[in-house]
This record gives sequence, C-alpha cells and structure tokens, in this order.
Amino acid sequence: MPVRQMRESSEQHLVIKPHLQNPMNGAKKVPRAVQNGKGPPPPLPQEPHNQTSSHARNKGRRRGRGGRKCDQGDVLMRPIVTSGVENGSTMCGEIEMGYPTSSKSLTFAPRPGFGQVGTKCIVKGNHFFAELPDKDLNQYDVSITPEVSSKAVNRSIIAELVRLYKESDLGMRLPAYDGRKSLYTAGPLPFSWREFKIKVVDDEDGVNGPKREREYRVVIKFVARANLHHLGQFLAGKRADAPQEALQILDIVLRELSSKRFCPIGRSFFSPDIRTPQRLGEGLESWCGFYQSIRPTQMGLSLNIDMASAAFIEPLPVVEYVGQLLGKDILSRQLSDADRIKIKKALRGVKVEVTHRGSVRRKYRVSGLTSQPTRELVFPVDENSTMKSVVEYFQEMYGFTIKYTHLPCLQVGNQKKANYLPMEACKIVEGQRYTKRLNEKQITALLKVTCQRPRDRESDILRTIQHNAYDQDPYAKEFGIKISEKLASVEARILPAPWLKYHESGKEKNCLPQVGQWNMMNKKMINGMTVSRWACINFSRSVQDTVALSFCTELAQMCQVSGMEFNPEPVIPIYNAKPEHVEKALKHVYHVSSNKTKGKELELLLAILPDNNGSLYGDLKRICETDLGLISQCCLTKHVFKITKQYLANVSLKINVKMGGRNTVLVDAVSCRIPLVSDIPTIIFGADVTHPENGEDSSPSIAAVVASQDWPEVTKYAGLVCAQAHRQELIQDLYKMWHDPVRGLVSGGMIRDLLISFRKATGQKPLRIIFYRDGVSEGQFYQVLLYELDAIRKACASLEPNYQPPVTFIVVQKRHHTRLFANNHRDRNSTDKSGNILPGTVVDSKICHPTEFDFYLCSHAGIQGTSRPAHYHVLWDENNFTADGIQSLTNNLCYTYARCTRSVSVVPPAYYAHLAAFRARFYMEPDMQENGSSGGGGGGECGVVKPLPALKENVKRVMFYC
Repeated sequence: MPVRQMRESSEQHLVIKPHLQNPMNGAKKVPRAVQNGKGPPPPLPQEPHNQTSSHARNKGRRRGRGGRKCDQGDVLMRPIVTSGVENGSTMCGEIEMGYPTSSKSLTFAPRPGFGQVGTKCIVKGNHFFAELPDKDLNQYDVSITPEVSSKAVNRSIIAELVRLYKESDLGMRLPAYDGRKSLYTAGPLPFSWREFKIKVVDDEDGVNGPKREREYRVVIKFVARANLHHLGQFLAGKRADAPQEALQILDIVLRELSSKRFCPIGRSFFSPDIRTPQRLGEGLESWCGFYQSIRPTQMGLSLNIDMASAAFIEPLPVVEYVGQLLGKDILSRQLSDADRIKIKKALRGVKVEVTHRGSVRRKYRVSGLTSQPTRELVFPVDENSTMKSVVEYFQEMYGFTIKYTHLPCLQVGNQKKANYLPMEACKIVEGQRYTKRLNEKQITALLKVTCQRPRDRESDILRTIQHNAYDQDPYAKEFGIKISEKLASVEARILPAPWLKYHESGKEKNCLPQVGQWNMMNKKMINGMTVSRWACINFSRSVQDTVALSFCTELAQMCQVSGMEFNPEPVIPIYNAKPEHVEKALKHVYHVSSNKTKGKELELLLAILPDNNGSLYGDLKRICETDLGLISQCCLTKHVFKITKQYLANVSLKINVKMGGRNTVLVDAVSCRIPLVSDIPTIIFGADVTHPENGEDSSPSIAAVVASQDWPEVTKYAGLVCAQAHRQELIQDLYKMWHDPVRGLVSGGMIRDLLISFRKATGQKPLRIIFYRDGVSEGQFYQVLLYELDAIRKACASLEPNYQPPVTFIVVQKRHHTRLFANNHRDRNSTDKSGNILPGTVVDSKICHPTEFDFYLCSHAGIQGTSRPAHYHVLWDENNFTADGIQSLTNNLCYTYARCTRSVSVVPPAYYAHLAAFRARFYMEPDMQENGSSGGGGGGECGVVKPLPALKENVKRVMFYC
C-alpha cells in the first residue's frame, strides 16, 4: 500500500502523529473535565511539545460508568467553509486526505480488566496449547535461479537440496521453507552463505516415459535470528508489541508437513481423502479440509484448528466436464456462441494434462478456446508455411483419432505461440480450487457439506489433531514444538438478555427474550408509522390479481395488528408488468399514483417478484432509491402463495423501519440506564467495505457507514454509501475537502453528514462516538485505525472549533476460526435447541489476546450448524469502557435488530452497514457491474472511480437497506 505524508494544517487536532503514541513520550495531566466526560478531549498535537497522547489519556483517566450529563446547549455546531489560504491548503479541486504513516509504536487500547457480569460457565474452544520451543530460530534468505513462480516447484527444489545435503552441508538440520524466499532452522547452519546446484526432474513431463531435468542455482544466506525471549515476554503480558517474525516462523514450521501431505490453500489444507468429495454440479465437487494457525493468547501459544470446505474442479476428462457444465449432451450437438463463452470462462486458467500420449502426461494451463471446430483448424508445420490440419497431425504424430471434430480445441500457451489440444485428449488436473462465483444450487450443496452440528464438528477437529500427529511431526520435533491434543477449557459468562420496550397499547408492554428470541404476539411496535398512500406492482406471471390483492390485504392487516396505521386500499389497482419493463412500470405507477393523490407522493411500493428474478430486484431498488425516491418492499411469489403469519410479521417489521418507525427499544435505553451511552448524547456508527468477487479485477469496492439518529434509544440508523478504488479497505469518503469556485474550501464526507443528520434529528450534537468497524483483518488494524480515526477527528473539527468528542473504535470480525462448544453436550441447560452454546456467551480470557482489549461474543441462538461467535477488538477507547460496559452494550444492541424478533450474531450498526454496502452494488450501472469502474480504478490511488448515483433525501433518512 503506497504511503504518503499527510497534509499538515494549522489546526492541531487534525493529524494523528504515530510517534505521539509512544509510551516513552512525556504526558501532561489531563483536565478533570475531560476525565469525567464533561468536555471534549484536548486536541491531538502535530508536533511533540510534550503534550498528552491519546494513549496516555486512556491510561490516565479513571474508568467509570460515564460522567454527568453535559449542558448540550452551550455550543452550536457551525459548518466551517474557509478559503484555501485560511486553512493552509492548496486550492486545487478535491483535496484527498492521504494515508497517515503507519507505525508499530501505535499502541492499541489495553485490556481494562476482565468482565464479571453474567452467569459463569465453562466452554471448550478449538485452540490447542503449544509449548514454546527453547531453541534459536534462524531465518535465511533463499534465491532460486532461474526464478520460479510456482510454490510447489520451489518446494520440490528445496526438498531435493535437503535430501542431498542434510547430513553434510546443512549440519543435520531439517529446515522449514515458506515456498518463496525464506528458510528457517532450529539453530544455525554451518555457513552464513552458500550456493548449491540442484537438478530437479520436471514431473509434468511423464510418469514412466522420458523426463526432462532442469538445473537450478540456489543461494542460501543468513538474515536474522528470531527473538524468542521477546515472544515469551509478549505472551506473559509484559510487552505490548507482538514479535511477528517469531510467530510467522512457528506457523510455517507447523504447516510444513501438511503442505506436503495435502493441498494447501491460504491457511487451510484440503484433500479428497479426508472425506469423500460431494458433487456440487456443473463439474464441481466439495473437498473437506482443515484450517490451521498459530496464535498468541493469554494461555500462551495456541494452535487454532477448524474444519473447512471448498469447491474444487472435478478431475474429469474435459469433454465430460464440459457436458456437466452445460448440462447437455455435447458429443452429438453443435455448440452455440453462448456455450463457447461459458466454456471459455470456466476453463481459462485451469490446468489440464494430456491423455493421448500413454504414460507421458504433460500438463498445460488453458489460455482460451478456438472459435472454429477442430475439423477446421490448420497450422503451419515448417518454415515454408506448409499447412496441416489438427486432425491429421494428431493421427500421424500420436496415432490418436479425434472423434468429436465438431468441438473446439483448447488453446494452451501464450497468444504469440498458442498450441491446440483437442478436448477429448485432455483431463483436468486434480486439486484445483474453484475461485469463481458459485450458483445458488452449488452454494446450497456446499452448505450441506459444511453445516455440522457442534458435537460433530468438535469430534472432527479432535480427529484432525490426532491424525496430524504433531508429536510425530519431524519438523515440530526439530524445532521443539509440542502441541496438546485437548481442546482448551475456557471460563465464560452468559450475559443476561435485555428487557425490550413495546407500545403501551399492547397487552405486553415489556418483553424479556428467551434463549435469544421472542415474538410479536400481544405486542405493538413502540413507534408504528402511518402508510396512507401505497401501491402494488406484480411482476410475477403466475400470481393472479385476486391472489395478489388477498396477499396485500393480509399484509395490511398484519401491519395494523403490529401497531402501524395502514390504509387497506391501494391508491391505484394492482399493476401487472413484465420484469424486462421494470423502469417503465415503476415510473408509470409513480406518476399515475401522484396524479390520483393530487401531487402527494406515494409512501410505499409493494412489489411481487418471481422466485428467480435475475437482475429485477437490483434494478427495482436502484430506480426506486436513486431515481424516484420510493420506499419499496419486495415479496417473492412463493411467499405470496404460501402466506404464513411469521412471514407477514417479519415483513411488517421491515416496512415500519423503512417508513421511519421503531419496532422496539431497550428498556434501559428509555430509562437512561446504559453506561456511557445514556449520560450524554451518544452516536453509534457502523461501517463496512464490501469488495468485488474473485475474478473481478476492476470493479470498485463499496463502502457504507450508518449512524444512530435517535438518543437515548439508539435504534434508528441512517446510512450513506460510496464507491471507491478496487479492493481499497480504508474508507475514502469518511471525510473529504474540495475547492468550490464560490465558497472556497468546503468540507464534507459521510461522518460529517451523519453528525449533522444526528443534530437535526435529536436537536443535540453528539458528545460521544462509538464506532463499530466491520470487515478488517488483523494485518490492517494499524492502517484502518490511523486513517479512519483521523477522518473522524477532521469531520468533527470541520463542524465546530475544538469539537472533538471522545471516540471508541471497535473492530468486528466474523471471518475467524474460533469456535466455542458446550463443556457437556448432554447438558440441555447449557445449550440451545441446535446444540450450540447459549446466546450471550462471552469469553475474554485464555484464548483472547495477551494484553489488548478483545472478546468473543455469541449473541445469537443457533439455527443449524455450529454458531460462530463474533470477535470484537477495541482498538481505541477514549470513553474508558470497562470490559462489562462494552460487552453488555454490544450484547444488548444485538436485540435491537429491526428485521426479526431474534438477537443477531453481529452488532446491528455493523450489520446494517453490511446490508447498505451490499444494496449499493445494485446502484452501479449494468456496464459498471460487469466491467468495473470507468477509467480503471483498479486498486491504486490514481484510478478514477465512477461515483454511485445519489440516494434521494427521503431515502437516506430511513433504514432503506432493511
């Protein structure tokens, strides 16, 4: 990631300087007004004038339950519009913020202690204690000439080197190799630099036939010695900085043997021998495997083992694979142009081996597909351009008769020198992961394989650790690593479910969820909205008008029963339309309804869609939300025909929040009893970035930010979305400045807009910010915190001088491999109906970080499979949350998710941000979705990304993404 020095400004709080976070820096005493939450924290300085760093403030402030309520009427939020000269910035179009310089001197929030709230229990985690070795770990640089791009070939070269020289030049050392540039040993090699000549047989040439031998020059050079003392101190909590090099070495050592036994992909290993592969359709099959990673935890080093599944291309003859891919007989039928395109997309980059040469099984990577059938293909065979057909060549050269001459040939090699291979002479090489998008049937089939009950998953994990036999692993022995075969036993607590508040007119005014769920019987929405003007479009041919009208009537009744005021009669009769005429139909209904109501806008559009509707759903949402300003609710045909009260109740919940209402709120929120939320106006943000799928190399990434718009209830969230450079994780539009010809330097961005929106909705400015950030991997923590916290600071400062509310920045992770199991699966009091741990189970010890402020929370009840707890990592905390404070707040918020009467697995603001980002991908124009952003935008800072169409004002104010 390119690093660029940030523009400096005369306002001290605008730039985070990493060196200020160094605990060695001097620290002033923080004013008591700041300690008690009665005023904004002092600004972050630009230069080191012995001013207090945020980290020092974090340590110095008393941890409490929040200060007294501030006088919110003392300072107004005034938008700042200045000229470039006044602000020290150049006047040149849009001014980018740039990337703050990342530094490992930045210290994340330390753990303030351990939580105490909740019923204590014991759970088991899929972490296995790893004894720290007592040997020196040495790193060597490996240079292989000629350079090889394949890890597998590199490994075969080093394996041959070790076989030849282990007992001599290597001094009996058994090195571990990462497949690229690094080699590791337990203890030093007898040399600091040495060159070897290694001859390796090209195993792609044949089985029993003649084989080619290649010679490589291998240079091994000493680089460094890993500091295990540093690692020991870090694990003991005596040092805050993790020794990544030592951890990386140990991880590679424990992966070495599995890399030889199985098919390595990322941090997982797969094999068709672990479990019989299951067909997924269209030439794909599922392989089972296991994930493995060494992690630093409070109990010491831990080996995290989890089960994994992935889609692989079946090792079939290419003709058979193509038949499965197209779902038809290709041996006697001509291929259409559409068939050729599908085959070309599926096979490009796939490795095949020839089958027409007996024992010689040369392997090639497919680069394309011929446009002509095999019988028409000719090529020059000599310098005189004598032409010969492919059919004749294979007959004369190999005695191979091509039967299916109507099929095209595979092209292998590069464009300048492409070779032709008949499909029937090729077989797909085993062990190739399928990285493109799976269709619905394939996803369903894969989920059946991956979905395991907790007891079965636990058994498979234990079998894996025993099968891997780390006590017999020669590399683990060499490096002195010992792995326990017992699951970690971890102390946990079950947090109580919060009381929920419903409307006073219902029979049940308050509700206490049981095992993470409840229902709407005898309850009415706390803030039910009114729908006076609505219409319905039916895009499904199979749904008759009478059926559609009956469905709409029952839905209107359910909305009324649930606490909304819903006019039972639509503005116009139900309008039938074809999916291909979606834009025309929407505009027709919009204008006809507007005429009927004498200019009053339609409040809600119901849309009945076919079950398989292709791009219809996305097109409808794009037109409604960015063009017409219509709130819409889509319903599938299968639900219209089979109406259930549960379905209607869930749809009514979604309609109410889309109209701006609230379904329920926390009793503690309306009673102002939530620590560090209820005392002063607090805004809760959620943010996420979704990236294009594998294979899309130019489509933009989509960032979304949502923020609570009510206080003290913290239940309603407004959302904003933007497109940014391909696979850019840092959210670029959190804060931005640009030069306006008339107004001068103007500030904007999603944080700023949402802060202003909060002020308009509540009449008060936020005096505390809680920011839940989804989708960040551990390796990006520093970058994301530096950049996005700085953007938050700048957004606040642009509204009002010295306006810097304290920020708590929490990363939410779901893509991790920690699983928690009940200590006794037979004890029904310790599990839910699915056999999973109970909702509210929180873990902040033993398998968590040695020093930093993180915890695992399983806030939801399982439905099927094994529940995945969310991992929350508090990176920055100026509000001084206690462990109980942030854990209880996060768990309680999970019961406020608007779309169902269940607690959810991820804190709602992060969940909503994910939904909004997913929705925004529909806003891209069709050519943009297929070909990516205009002007490239392929991941660099200079790429031009076409902006998304703006949301209509009435849409962005409500939870349109629900």
